[in-house]
Amino acid sequence: MKKLILICFITLSCSWFANAQKFKQHTVKQGETVESIAKKYQVTASDIYALNPDAKKKLSINAVLIIPNTATFSSDATEEIKELTGYTSHKVRRKETLYSISKEYNVEIEDIKKHNKRLYSENLRKGDQIRVPKYKTVVSKVTPSSAIKTYTVQPKEGKWRVAYKFGITVAELETMNPGMNEVLQPGDLINVPNSTDEKVIDDSFNYYTVQKSEGYYRLKVKLGLTQEDLEKLNPELKIDGLKEGMVLKVPNNVTVGEVAGSVDATNLSTNLRNLKTKRIAVMLPFRLNRVDTDSVQEAKELIKTDTRLSVSLDFHAGVLMAVDSAKQLGVSTRLKVFDTEDQLAQISKILNSNDFSSYDAVIGPLRVNNFDRVARALEKDHIPVISPITKPEQLFNNVFQTVPDTELLEKAIIQYVKNDASRVNVVIISDHSQSARSNRLKAEFGNAKQIFSRKNKEGQDAFYILAADLNGAFASGKNYVFLETANEALVSNVTSMLNGLTNKNQDIVLVSTNKTDAFEGANVSNYHLANLKFHYPSTNKSLNSSQPNSFVKSYKKKYGVEPNKFAARGFDLTLDVLLRLASDEDLYKASNNSIETQYTENKFRYSKKLNGGYYNEAVYIVKYTPELTIEEAKL
Repeated sequence: MKKLILICFITLSCSWFANAQKFKQHTVKQGETVESIAKKYQVTASDIYALNPDAKKKLSINAVLIIPNTATFSSDATEEIKELTGYTSHKVRRKETLYSISKEYNVEIEDIKKHNKRLYSENLRKGDQIRVPKYKTVVSKVTPSSAIKTYTVQPKEGKWRVAYKFGITVAELETMNPGMNEVLQPGDLINVPNSTDEKVIDDSFNYYTVQKSEGYYRLKVKLGLTQEDLEKLNPELKIDGLKEGMVLKVPNNVTVGEVAGSVDATNLSTNLRNLKTKRIAVMLPFRLNRVDTDSVQEAKELIKTDTRLSVSLDFHAGVLMAVDSAKQLGVSTRLKVFDTEDQLAQISKILNSNDFSSYDAVIGPLRVNNFDRVARALEKDHIPVISPITKPEQLFNNVFQTVPDTELLEKAIIQYVKNDASRVNVVIISDHSQSARSNRLKAEFGNAKQIFSRKNKEGQDAFYILAADLNGAFASGKNYVFLETANEALVSNVTSMLNGLTNKNQDIVLVSTNKTDAFEGANVSNYHLANLKFHYPSTNKSLNSSQPNSFVKSYKKKYGVEPNKFAARGFDLTLDVLLRLASDEDLYKASNNSIETQYTENKFRYSKKLNGGYYNEAVYIVKYTPELTIEEAKL
């Protein structure tokens, strides 16, 4: 039975935000029965059984029972409430402690701290002037009610959402529901406090679950929020104080332990201390059930025409080479590869037929719905599940999203331009569908000239600009031009026009927050892009065959060709997972925001969502070179 230490019922009648504790604890003594305990607290035995199902089997000495404060009372039941009446000023004397002062005034130590907030983070000192609260006991009759009720879990509700809604901790919710699923499903029926005062989840905010031994100082370091900040958003803190497991509302832009600015690349291979064999599973949609192994020609044709099979084979080749590279560093791997057949039914079969609880990590599946199915199933065992090339629909606590969000890409290129000390001018060109992005850029670069594509007579976007639109837009020196569009005609029109405007006194650098397929269209000249030194953010950089790379060399020797981006992704991602596992106790501890790794084409630096998993925020800025190659751009 889980043991919880719960704070006593305290209500300040003058405080509109008072939120009393729903439960208290009782330690079973020799000779006590459930019936005698129920009588003592004026509740029913069924109330105690509802919150403590194990008590039906056996009531052990020193077992801790959870007792409802608002249970089924008799008609003449009364309730004692402490009401604050004032304060006594006390000057701390030599050798006095909070304990001795609490005994002198017959108050709880926690009560003294609540009314002298600095005592949560500072020690009591001789000469301190503190306020000691004075209370009177108010006895009142209570209305009979039920301690708990049945609640139907709504879509997208996890434990923390339900706990927050009913003003309890996750641990209390788990105690009330010993048979509850680790991952709640819509439609699940669970026990919750019978309270009409339900909190509303505001999705414009983030939510954070307080961890063990965390105080206001630690939260200030971790979240960047002061005690005052937290109390404004969570008024109940002024009454109840911080408790392990409680869910706090925090601003939407808050992340856990985010490191601002750039981070030096970390070489994990120099700090390998956990060299036990790693268990890794890889799930890919080979769909081998469709391949006729007796027909070599048919298999070759299928590889050429089936994109998912081709990607899977390339990625798998990279995985195998990463396992071999890790082995040379002393990290052994037990690798198991599963063919998902790209079917949810097959994934369910894999999950039901295999025990993944002892695995160190699972890489894949590739497609979003298949990946979410695996991540949800393995969340209960806290097994890391890594999404290789797609963005998961839901970022469960055990998920590692390796592809950076588009918002991070946009932020990266904006910061790159801002960091250029030689920058003198910014121009923003976009079509009308990208007006929101154009306006965000205008907000970042207040002096920038904003140009939108022309419209036709019907008022529809014609996807072109005129030379007259650029009059006075450029200054001598360096000019950054943001081009935001997914339309090939506008890209061709603008790049051709800008290419004719470059001269000795006017350097034009083309940039975009999102390199769409339009920049690779048949009517867009790569020579124009190269001449304009086109810059854009990317999740990966291209291989440079002229530079020495052991992976590229080994891959070419084994397969006769240079690795494509999927093979490089399989190698980089798998090697990163194995080295992180070998550098710490598990993947979670090895993935804090101060660690940035870089391999052949990809780099990884993870941040954690407050109530969710990990996402990669390492982004490259790449550029076109005069040699028509793409390389990493550095100021």
